[in-house]
Amino acid sequence: MAPTTDWNPLLRGEFDKQYWKDLVRFVADERASHEVYPATDRVFAALHLTPWADVKVMILGQDPYHGPGQAHGLCFSVPNGVRRPPSLANIVKELESDLGVETGAGGSLEPWARQGVLLLNTTLTVRRAEAASHQRHGWETFTDEVLRVVNDKSETVVFILWGSSARAKLRLIDTGRHVVIESPHPSPLSAHRGFLGSKPFSRANAALVEAGRREIDWTLRPS
Repeated sequence: MAPTTDWNPLLRGEFDKQYWKDLVRFVADERASHEVYPATDRVFAALHLTPWADVKVMILGQDPYHGPGQAHGLCFSVPNGVRRPPSLANIVKELESDLGVETGAGGSLEPWARQGVLLLNTTLTVRRAEAASHQRHGWETFTDEVLRVVNDKSETVVFILWGSSARAKLRLIDTGRHVVIESPHPSPLSAHRGFLGSKPFSRANAALVEAGRREIDWTLRPS
């Protein structure tokens, strides 16, 4: 259980650490006795679809979705054909308000991932119908290291931090070199407190242009 592509040499040191061995054993035991999401071949989808060299924007989520057919390895995203969960529905609402782009009916954010938007959850697996069930078993240690190696990039990266869990990672980011966009979480419980109207997509593109990098086409089309 480890990501491939150009992330591997950057993260290889983690795979010999005791926490990683414990985490691998924990996830295997969970899969042996429970339904766990996402599928094994999608756990590292965010790293497979967005190589380190291509990262321009990083969006941090928390847990994978814990309903059947929803989680596919990208934070906030669901496969096309699956109904958008409430947080994603609010993200799409803000996207339409911010940029006026077409969003169709799909829920897959894979088109973003293929342009350099790293869509990473801080915990990469979850037990069916049990939110937060795989937190504090080692995933956070690993994903903090992912954030650190993104922070090490010499080019400007835009970090989009939605909600208190993501915003707690600000301590790992060099704000002198990178751009941070923060707001409340897009969940219906908090979106009205400052997520809606925060214009993260246009702000991210403006920061990329200022840094001499290509904008993201945030339009959502079937992948």
